[in-house]
Order: sequence, then structure tokens, then C-alpha cells
Amino acid sequence: MESCKELCGVIPVNKPKDWTSFDVVAKLRGIVGVKRLGHSGTLDPMATGVLAVFVGKATKACDMVNGDGKCYVASFRLGLSTDTQDITGEVLERSDKAVTRQELEEAAMEFQGDIMQIPPMFSAVKVGGKRLYELAREGKTIERAARKRHIDFINITEYDENTREGKMYVSVSSGTYIRTLIHDIGVRLGAFGTMTALERVKAGGFVIGQCYTMKELQIMANEGRIEEAVKPLDKEFMSLEKIKLSERNTPLYKNGVKLRLSQVGLNDRQSAHENEYRVYSCDGEFISVAKADGENDEFVSVKNFY
Repeated sequence: MESCKELCGVIPVNKPKDWTSFDVVAKLRGIVGVKRLGHSGTLDPMATGVLAVFVGKATKACDMVNGDGKCYVASFRLGLSTDTQDITGEVLERSDKAVTRQELEEAAMEFQGDIMQIPPMFSAVKVGGKRLYELAREGKTIERAARKRHIDFINITEYDENTREGKMYVSVSSGTYIRTLIHDIGVRLGAFGTMTALERVKAGGFVIGQCYTMKELQIMANEGRIEEAVKPLDKEFMSLEKIKLSERNTPLYKNGVKLRLSQVGLNDRQSAHENEYRVYSCDGEFISVAKADGENDEFVSVKNFY
């Protein structure tokens, strides 16, 4: 396992149900043989799907890739609400109101675009230094400020008008609670709503079909080929424009010299200003994420991975 100490990149994991994101990281430390692991985009225990686990120096990117464009398949049931806004919670209210598919789709469409969402009490959001779920377990409910979120689209893929159960496919910005979205749609319908299952099918540069199960990763480690599961870190930054440094500028950049924008091929300072870029050395190695400072004509490192 000596070579594993040099691993650097991302392992796309299909998180099992009833595991916390921390459980996955802790188990992988033993499987991969590397202590320096981290993850981005926490999933609730009941949820499954894409969880990016960062290995080695790539852990520096954990706080950078929790971005937009996350896609989920969520199962739901209308007619009840719970204290957790999902099926694991205690039932608070019930409704016998009938809801047609058309009514459901029309209500869902009202949530597309920018919305204001109040985080649920059973969440990891911190208020006054304490996480909301800790307060909720003490039986406390406090006022929470609504937060701006963006729903790219909602597609009701299945719905049974008799059972009032269905599925939806949604694409949302980071920080959006799908169970709260379902709860709010239920309230809009006057029928309540609760999430019954959740799978994240896309996050960052990975889709569910590219993810490994914990069993698969254990087998790969046993066979001495776990490095096959570690994907290049730059896959998480493909939405950024690529900058390749020259042979002369590579060592300068690595030594902390702030290059002029023209030195990295950015000749229009105004249009480049505030844009972020994925940066490669002259040898083609992904080494950094940087930002263009058009006002000061500087190419500034945001995070280095070397």
C-alpha cells in the first residue's frame, strides 16, 4: 500500500443508504490506506448517490467544489408532513385532499427559478454556534432566515393520483434541501408533502453511473488496483476555462509570483476580471485554480494543488 500514500484525486462514491458521509470517509481511510481524505456535498443518511471523496492533496478542494448543478431523483408522498420533512420523522399533520397530476406539476413549476427557502430544523445549519438538528433533538424550534436558492428545473416523472406517491427529477443550486422543496410544494397544494427517498445522480464532474460502491472499492483494494478509482482532480473543475502556463512561467507561478494577465494569454483585462481558471503547468499537470484581477492586471492563485 506504499504507493497509495502518493494518491491524489477524487473517488466518486455511490453512498449507501443509512451511512453518513463521514461513515464513507472513515471506511475509505481503511480501504485506501490514506489518512488524508475529505468529501464535499454532504448527503443525509437516508440518501444515496454521488459523493465525491478527495484523496491526498486534493482535499484542498473540498470547500471549492460544492457548487451548482446538482441533480436528484426524489420520491415523495403527499398527504402528510413530518418534523424532519422526510419519512424518517414524526408525523405532524395529515390531509386527505386529492391532488391531480396536473395540479402537482403546476405547483412544482412555481418553484422553478430563484426561490427563498427556510432550512429545516433537522439540518446541519449552524445558528449561534449550534447545529439546528441539535436544537431540534432538544425539542426546540427557532426562527430561521430564508436563504436564496435556485431550482434549474423540476420534472415530475411519476405520480399515482390514488396513492399520491411519485417521483421527481430536479436540478438545483448548492445548499438546496430537496425535502424542504417537497414540503413547500405540498404546502402550496394544501395537501402537505414528505420525501420518502433521495438519490443524488449528479454532482460536480460526476454522474451516478461513474460512481463506485463500497463493495467495489474494497475488491479493488484487495486486488491492488485501488488507484483506478482515483480520478483526476481537474474533472471537478471542467466548467472553468483552461490556462496552460509556459515553461518560463510555470516555476514563477509555483513560487508565488503574480503573473500579468497577458503572460497567461488573457489580453482583455476587463472581460477576464473576476473569472476563475483551472491552471496547468507546462508539462500538463493540473496545479491550481486562479482568478483574474483585471483592475491590478494580476493572475492570482485561489488554491494550489502541488
